[in-house]
Amino acid sequence: MKRAGSFELSLHGGRAPAWLTERMKRLASAIVEMILDEYGEDKFLANLSDPLWFQAFSCVLAYDWDSSGTTTVTCGVLKDVLNGSRLGLRCVGGKGSASRKAPWELAKAAEELGLGEQVLEKLRYSSKMCAKVDNAAIQAGYQLYHHSMFVTSAGKWAVVQQGMNPSSKTARRYHWLSEGLASFVEEPHRGIVGQMAHERVLDMTARESDESRKVCADLASEHPDRVRRHSGSIRQLGQESLGRWLESANRGPNPSTYALVDESRINWKALEKAYEIKPSNYEELLAIRGFGPSTARALALIAEVVYGARTSWKDPVKFSFAFGGKDGIPFPVKRKVMDRSISILQEAVQEARIGETEKVRAVKRLMEFTRRLTPP
Repeated sequence: MKRAGSFELSLHGGRAPAWLTERMKRLASAIVEMILDEYGEDKFLANLSDPLWFQAFSCVLAYDWDSSGTTTVTCGVLKDVLNGSRLGLRCVGGKGSASRKAPWELAKAAEELGLGEQVLEKLRYSSKMCAKVDNAAIQAGYQLYHHSMFVTSAGKWAVVQQGMNPSSKTARRYHWLSEGLASFVEEPHRGIVGQMAHERVLDMTARESDESRKVCADLASEHPDRVRRHSGSIRQLGQESLGRWLESANRGPNPSTYALVDESRINWKALEKAYEIKPSNYEELLAIRGFGPSTARALALIAEVVYGARTSWKDPVKFSFAFGGKDGIPFPVKRKVMDRSISILQEAVQEARIGETEKVRAVKRLMEFTRRLTPP
């Protein structure tokens, strides 16, 4: 079941203190080992790809429930725990410059896990595409700055990555899982977690954008001059007119989205490469080096305006626990999912080889998180 949810994830600066991270590592190590023994690698990956479970796990480890550090610190702790153990999993990537080391770290992880070259290349491709999709195919103003990939001894994976929106000072987290992933470019996420839903978000991963994806791939297969001609005609459609100022006061101005086509920001070299490769689908187009957000947006607008291809402009975040979720608006909290996640964590804490005081504190933190989400 695919889910998308929303928590408040504010951008918090600074670093977690050493005394806290050391305790988080000790507690995480005990919990992860218990979960792997009880449920296995596949279930642990599935848990990481569940936004609600991941959030609850980070709270058990004593991190701020509403902070962007929930993602970065928790993944960093898990990376230290997994890579320094014999538990049969590895974590690569991380925050900032560490995220760009993922391809090289995957080589080391594959060697340690006994995975072949073919599996390694698939892992590298998956890592690349997860980042490409959330940076270019979904455009809500969030630039990725964190990318963590978790890999099992069977070559299965989960990705947890996060982007920041400097203007709103908020973060958005994306969850991926290899199990059951049919496509990188159509409804691929297990969950998308953010603070707010935005207006006019380009979502090329939506099912509604299927026709647009096909047209974009066809456009990129032809000479870039064709894109130049179309982008020029769209820019003319977006020019100012008296109509904008004659709209009623209640409705307010509504500038055309089409004016956002900016030829100077289109990566023409990427389109020239696409012309040489002639991608057969949108995933192949997205995988081309240099094909980024501006180029993806330009092609999507051309596909919609010139060819009438339907494109989704709806933010893929579906509901918010922080703004109305408790009373069922716009969607109720999924209680069964929440109860199952909390039950697994409670059992893991109780069975973990840690002191009784730490167990009590961990369970209290989990219950506090539960209280925030449970309707009164």
